[in-house]
Amino acid sequence: MKQDGAGVHGWIDRTFHVTRRGSTVVRELVAGLTTFGAMAYIMIVNPAIMALAGLNRHDMIMTTIAASVCGSLLMAVMANLPIALAPAMSSNLIFAQVVVAQMGIAPPVAFTMVLIGGVAFVLLSLSRWRQKIVMGFPVPVRNGIHCAIGAFIAHIGMVSGGLAVAGAQGFSFGALRDPAVLLATAGLFLAGALRMLRVPAGMLLSIVVLTVAGCFVHHPDGTVVTRLPDRWIEWPHYPAHLLFSFDFHGFLTHIGLVLPVTLYFFLGDFFDATGTMMAVTRRAGLTVEDGQPVLGRAAFAADGAASVAGAVLGTSTVTAYLESLVGVEAGGRTGLVGVTAAVLFLAASVLWPIITAVPALATAPVLVLVGLGMLSDMGKADDGEPGGVLAPLLMVLVTVMTGNFMVSLALGLLLYTALAVAARRWSEVTPILLALDAVFVVYLVLASGMGGHS
Repeated sequence: MKQDGAGVHGWIDRTFHVTRRGSTVVRELVAGLTTFGAMAYIMIVNPAIMALAGLNRHDMIMTTIAASVCGSLLMAVMANLPIALAPAMSSNLIFAQVVVAQMGIAPPVAFTMVLIGGVAFVLLSLSRWRQKIVMGFPVPVRNGIHCAIGAFIAHIGMVSGGLAVAGAQGFSFGALRDPAVLLATAGLFLAGALRMLRVPAGMLLSIVVLTVAGCFVHHPDGTVVTRLPDRWIEWPHYPAHLLFSFDFHGFLTHIGLVLPVTLYFFLGDFFDATGTMMAVTRRAGLTVEDGQPVLGRAAFAADGAASVAGAVLGTSTVTAYLESLVGVEAGGRTGLVGVTAAVLFLAASVLWPIITAVPALATAPVLVLVGLGMLSDMGKADDGEPGGVLAPLLMVLVTVMTGNFMVSLALGLLLYTALAVAARRWSEVTPILLALDAVFVVYLVLASGMGGHS
């Protein structure tokens, strides 16, 4: 395609600095399509997880798509980076399973928590404190957070796919005489193989294969695994009742319980976004442009603004997706990648009837693999640091055994502090760490019923 600097093509080239970054408009469009394919599974998985909070699945499909469109466009326009955004595969589980299901907090209060976390992210991104917090938060606890959430997600996948069944002695593997369990097991192997082979849109492909196969597989009670809708395409209807669905009074009423989780929404998004954006920009060779770091305030502000937009639209924390690396490998170098992904997300909104037909069994292998991928951070643990291995291991153990992520986070922080003090490594005991310890001690007291209850 000739780049003559005139017309729409020329305007796109100048706006996104396509030629300056050594790319072409066609290459950016292909990279955007590739990125969308790699992360399109979120349109199916996120609604399934948010439905655990009692939210309507169709509504969550619309909010997931809207949040992905807004987040990707914000990153494209504000920072011009080849990074697409969508609801995070960690915060959504904390929102549904911990905040709403376990703590009994109403969804409007949970949306308020996401909003406050996003606003804090934006304010931090515009200040000089961003780097100080990155350096001040303990690396072992950050690894522990990632690993514990990974264990949590994998657990949900095992249960929703029928691979793990609760019993009197705990969990046992699903009955292999059940064709649905066999299908889920085969799906786990399929998704793993596609991921290992780095097949484009492998996660989405595995969901499609299992959904189609589910049309011919029945549960022991005779019901079919996949129930197809009457129509496959229908005009989308946005759930207007979820717009600005906030409850600040409820937030203040439960401040002792919800503040630690709000901190998680903020810190989790902050560290996930930092790691993801650094990985993508480095892989794209965009470390420096015009003498200034590409990954500057605009990129962080865009990610924070996306979480604010997600809360306004009615979904969980929105963040940068590591799947954007797939688009970079395809040649993406500019925000045009995000614009393309956003347009494709919007176009997919008419397919909501078939998306709602996807059974939990089809998404289960994806959840398991995403969780196992997050657990791989355990290999980054450093024995030389206080709690380098013990803190993450304790967090994973508590999460798996009790299903209570917030308690695991509190215990991980306190163990890290205790080991740092025992080793007399006073430089590790930062004001940020002590402040977090204090917040989570209050949380443990309130959660135990000694000083209040949810």
